[in-house]
Amino acid sequence: MRRNRSIPGVAFGTSAYLIWGLFPAFFGLLAFASAVEVLAQRILWTLAVVLLVLVVTGRLREMAGIGARTWRLAALASVAISINWGVYVYGVTSGHVVECALGYFVNPLVTVGFGVVIFRERLRPAQWAALGLGAAAVAVLTVDYGRPPVIALALACSFALYGLVKKVIPLDALRGIAAEGIVAAPFALAFVVVLLATGRSAFTSGAAHAGLLMSTGPVTMVPLLLFAVAAQRVPLSTMGLLQYLTPALQMAWGVAVVHEPMPASRWAGFGLIWAALAIFTTDALLRARHGRRTRTPITPSDVSAP
Repeated sequence: MRRNRSIPGVAFGTSAYLIWGLFPAFFGLLAFASAVEVLAQRILWTLAVVLLVLVVTGRLREMAGIGARTWRLAALASVAISINWGVYVYGVTSGHVVECALGYFVNPLVTVGFGVVIFRERLRPAQWAALGLGAAAVAVLTVDYGRPPVIALALACSFALYGLVKKVIPLDALRGIAAEGIVAAPFALAFVVVLLATGRSAFTSGAAHAGLLMSTGPVTMVPLLLFAVAAQRVPLSTMGLLQYLTPALQMAWGVAVVHEPMPASRWAGFGLIWAALAIFTTDALLRARHGRRTRTPITPSDVSAP
C-alpha cells in the first residue's frame, strides 16, 4: 500500500520540479515589464489565486486564527521570498539564466551553512567537505565572472532563509502562502497603483501583456500545490534528489536555448558545485537509510518548496 501511494507522489513531485525548471521560458516572456513590476503583479495575482483556493475549500475562516508571532514569521518569509522572486525575474530577463540555476544548485549548501551559523549545528566531515568545495566553486566563478556571482548568492541566501522560516512557522502550505501574500500585498498594490497613475505600467500596454502578468498567479500556485501533495507521500530522500531537476533544466535552458556563454572556467566552477552536491546528497541518503533502520520518522515538514 505504501509503495503504491508513492507512485503518484513521485509524479506530483516530478511535475512540480519540472514546472519550476521551465520558469525561465515563462518569465523570459515578461521582459516587457521591469522586474519590480513583475514581482508586484506576481504577489497580487498569487494572493488572489490562493485566496480563491481557500474559499473553494472552505478554509478561508482559518486565516482569522493566525496569531501575532505567526504573522511576524510570515512577514519575514514574505521579505525573503519577495527578494528571491524579484532577483530571479531580474536574472532571467537580463540574460543570467545560468547564474540563476547556479543559485539553486548552491542553495542546499547555503542552508547547511545557515544551520551552522544560526543554530550552531555540528557538521559531519562529509558536510564540511561539501561546504569547502562550494566555497571553492564560488571563488572560481568569481574569477570567471570578474565579480562575485551576486545573483546566484542572493537567490541561494534568500531561499535558504525562506526555507528556515517555513520550517518553524506553524502554517500549512496554503495558509502560509496566503499570509505571506497578505503581508506583501499593500506594498505591491501601492507600487502598481503608482505605475498606473503615472502611465508607466506594462499591464495596460496590451491584452497580451496583461494576460501574461495575470498568469503569474496560477503559474506560481500550480507547482506549489503539486509539491504540497508530493511532500505528504514521498520520502525526504527522494524529494532531495528530485529538487536538482529544477536547476538542471534551468541551466540547460540558459546554455542550449538562450546560448549564454559557458567558458571552461565556468564549467570548472559548476563541476566543483556538482561534486559538493554529490557528497552532500550521498551523505543525506546514507543518513536517511540509517534513520529508516532505526525507525526515525521523516516528515513532510522537513521539506521546503522552491
